[in-house]
Amino acid sequence: MSTPAPSRFQDAYLTGEPPWIIGEPQPAVVAAEAEGLLRGRVLDLGCGTGEHTVLLAERSYDVVGADSAPAALERARAVAAAHGVDPEFVVADAMDPAQLRGFDTVLDSALFHIFDGDDQARYADALRDVVVDGGRVVLLGLAPGPAFGPEVTDDEIRAAFSRPGWTLEELRESTYRGRVPDEAQADTLRVPVGGHVDLPAWLAVARRV
Repeated sequence: MSTPAPSRFQDAYLTGEPPWIIGEPQPAVVAAEAEGLLRGRVLDLGCGTGEHTVLLAERSYDVVGADSAPAALERARAVAAAHGVDPEFVVADAMDPAQLRGFDTVLDSALFHIFDGDDQARYADALRDVVVDGGRVVLLGLAPGPAFGPEVTDDEIRAAFSRPGWTLEELRESTYRGRVPDEAQADTLRVPVGGHVDLPAWLAVARRV
């Protein structure tokens, strides 16, 4: 698998309803927040249409949503306005997040898993400059399973966050909720097109050291 070009995601937001948009935060992220895994100043990196940024803003976090797709951020601002909050949203390249500094937590919901092996390493290295010493990355990514990808293995997560500057504190099985995009997936999953399905995922916590 090669890392998709950023334009692919911009086009997806402009031309349709991508299967990762479910109209609500990921249940695994809601649970992670309740567990206390998200602390201090939070960067929602690859925020898409902003459901997690909005969730955290509603709960009084100092949170910034960042995405490479301007069309996603336009939609995210509308979601925030509908919820009566006004978090900051910025266009950013996850591989070169020069303007993003000083975060206690980076939330990565379904970003890391789009990268190929080389870019997984580049991404982990780039985040060293984003997260403060002692801060953390909380990562949710699709595990190998029966449905639409992309996917990431536990070994790939371990490899990326065993690089200098990181220690992997936790890696456990979780779920990722997606929307069934087409008839082929509907047949595989036995869920109607447009329905929601919980797929195997990993939840990882990496500490900046």
